[in-house]
Amino acid sequence: MDNKNRIRELLGSMAVKFDFYERQPGKYQLILPILHEDSDMVDIYLVESPRGEGYIRLCDFGLTLMRLSYTLDMTETRQRILDSVLINNDVQNDTGNLYLDAPIAMLYESILQFAGCIQKVCNIRYWHRESIRGTFYDDLEQYITTELKGFNPIPKQSPISTYPIISVDWYIKHNKRKFYLFGVPSNDKAKVVTIAILELKKKMSFISMVIYENMEELGRKERLYITKNADKHYPVLSDFQEKATDDINRLAA
Repeated sequence: MDNKNRIRELLGSMAVKFDFYERQPGKYQLILPILHEDSDMVDIYLVESPRGEGYIRLCDFGLTLMRLSYTLDMTETRQRILDSVLINNDVQNDTGNLYLDAPIAMLYESILQFAGCIQKVCNIRYWHRESIRGTFYDDLEQYITTELKGFNPIPKQSPISTYPIISVDWYIKHNKRKFYLFGVPSNDKAKVVTIAILELKKKMSFISMVIYENMEELGRKERLYITKNADKHYPVLSDFQEKATDDINRLAA
């Protein structure tokens, strides 16, 4: 894989021509018009693949995650997001070095695939959006188990023993009043919660409290059905954090 002529032949055979530069013996940096948001070129290197002559390894020598570290701390949730991005793009992580063993016959497609993966990893807006989605339940649980611990909240309850598929995210009993709490980050969860509330109302008396990740992002029908059947609504998590204690005390009085 240290043969410049072979690299030149492979790159020259593609419909879109990429140039390369030998940074170190056997390590060739691709020069290509694929950029990060700040206009820096995406770092992709070609090296020999341990899979043999039919493959070439595309890698970044750790530069992508180093770049990401300048703007983000790697939390557990963000690590899960990173792992998901890499898996979905068939990219491996060897102690920070991201790589993809590309079949020679698919080199052009593999370069685009690898470059797209790197761009997604370094896209701060993507991370911000996915981190918020990924931490909604974590943040809700954190608040309930700390700020509402005086109400002795119980997670993952199935109030109807003969119908365990109907469940609530959190159960609180205060002054003999039952409160069922539901976290709703999506249209699908809104439908599930609506069905659960309707079924539970047939069997018992309770106060339902629905905490939305973002109520405005729900579909029109989903929002209509759930608002018609639930008792209390918190359009975003911060509303629940601000009002939950007072609302529980007031409704249980």
